[in-house]
Amino acid sequence: MKVAVYCSAKDAIPAEYLALGDALGAWLGKQGYTLIYGGATGGLMTRVSESAKKHGAYVIGVIPPRIKSAGRLATNCDELIEVANMSERKQRMRDEADVIVCLPGSYGTLDEMMDATSSAIVGEHKKPIYVLNYKGFYEPLKQQIAEMKSLQFIPEQQSHQPIFVNSLEELYEKVGR
Repeated sequence: MKVAVYCSAKDAIPAEYLALGDALGAWLGKQGYTLIYGGATGGLMTRVSESAKKHGAYVIGVIPPRIKSAGRLATNCDELIEVANMSERKQRMRDEADVIVCLPGSYGTLDEMMDATSSAIVGEHKKPIYVLNYKGFYEPLKQQIAEMKSLQFIPEQQSHQPIFVNSLEELYEKVGR
């Protein structure tokens, strides 16, 4: 199975969040899964990819020239896919994956999550999108989604939506099905 992981590239985040990357990467490797990620260094991206590789996962990085030229190219990828820009990166990661996992992150992670969700809604794919709501990290987003549903901006029975999970164990159970 190929698992795309969207996550933070920042190093200066709490250690417990970095540990999530280590744990997820180890699990992916032990399952014999392929990791697809942004191919860059930093934060959870480094932690997930290094741990996945260490535990036997095949690692695919997808990187645009702007990140590469900034000196942020990861060196642990089994395969590196170079794309023209960030939009192409999102699409390529999504297209390559069987499952999408979102860990805590910032604007880029939210952008990737929403892009994957909206492209599923219009029928471009049917891949599950799992969002790790560790310690309530994504509670404000869940509240915003509920508000959009209450105002009927999002239909109550949306054809595709992110699946929020509260722990790595819950994530492993759902992805492993």
